[in-house]
Amino acid sequence: MARGAEHRAWDGLDGRPSRRGESAATPARRRPWLSRDGEVNLGDLVFRQVTALFAAGTVLTLAAMAIQMTRASALSLERFGLRFLVGRDWDPVRELFGALPFIYGTLVSSLLALLIAVPVSLGVAIYLAELAPLWIRRSLGFVIELLAAIPSVVYGLWGIFVLAPWLRGTVEPALQRALGFLPLFRGTPRGVGMLAGGVILAIMILPTIASVSRDVMRAVPNSLREGALALGATRWETVRAAVLPQARSGIVGAIILGLGRALGETMAVTMVIGNRAEISASLFAPSYTMASVIANEYTEASGDLYLAALSELGLILFGVTLALNLIARLLVWRVGRLPGGAGRL
Repeated sequence: MARGAEHRAWDGLDGRPSRRGESAATPARRRPWLSRDGEVNLGDLVFRQVTALFAAGTVLTLAAMAIQMTRASALSLERFGLRFLVGRDWDPVRELFGALPFIYGTLVSSLLALLIAVPVSLGVAIYLAELAPLWIRRSLGFVIELLAAIPSVVYGLWGIFVLAPWLRGTVEPALQRALGFLPLFRGTPRGVGMLAGGVILAIMILPTIASVSRDVMRAVPNSLREGALALGATRWETVRAAVLPQARSGIVGAIILGLGRALGETMAVTMVIGNRAEISASLFAPSYTMASVIANEYTEASGDLYLAALSELGLILFGVTLALNLIARLLVWRVGRLPGGAGRL
């Protein structure tokens, strides 16, 4: 009986009997577009090739964009080299171009947006996923997702007519009185400037971070919540000790997605940030971003070097975005390997 069980046939994917030791190897040898009798399945073969073509097309499109921007930036790369990254002058008349003020404005405004948006987004996500009644969860979740669909120019108009006057008349004077000893809050309150750009970006990335974080938290198994509550944990302790550790990698991914949108946002930031190519420690001072200067000046640029400098700014922004996505993947992977970091996007 034991000998018969040892030699009992196992059906492989090709329909032929196989022994126990051969069952794992047989599926690996069979090609996915072959039927069980070895004939070619034309539908599967075509589907496989078409989807592979789509995947290759995205990679080729990305490479084509990088190549074209590099070619368009060739004159600036040859003229300035690495000095373009650290140069502070932007003078089209004298053909002096440096990207440092725009890199500074892009990074600082995006980081400021994260500092404002991340705590609010996580609070919204926790409320919607863990605390809100069902009818509030649906309606409020719809409203938050609707914020992501509002065009950026609408945010810019709201920033000009509502946000900037409020910052100039209320928020910035209060910050100056309370924290004026810090370089961040010195200077003349203008309403438009780095602070306005950071706030408008925070509002724009909030729905992205909140929606993804909410979905990640809702994907955490209810057994973890029930186990924590059964041990006597409060609702906050359950969220802190059971839900957030499991959703950690997904939340990190949501934050990186929001940062990616903040780095590339153009119109709304252009309308409220002041558009001045300078580096200032004060959040009240005007600034400029890479996306904004390209949108403002590309159509009016005269001269090959001017166009090449703007193209190089686009290449830098492209590289920063690509590097950000790679870092995001690394962070999600590293956080997911930590104890309790099993959550995935």
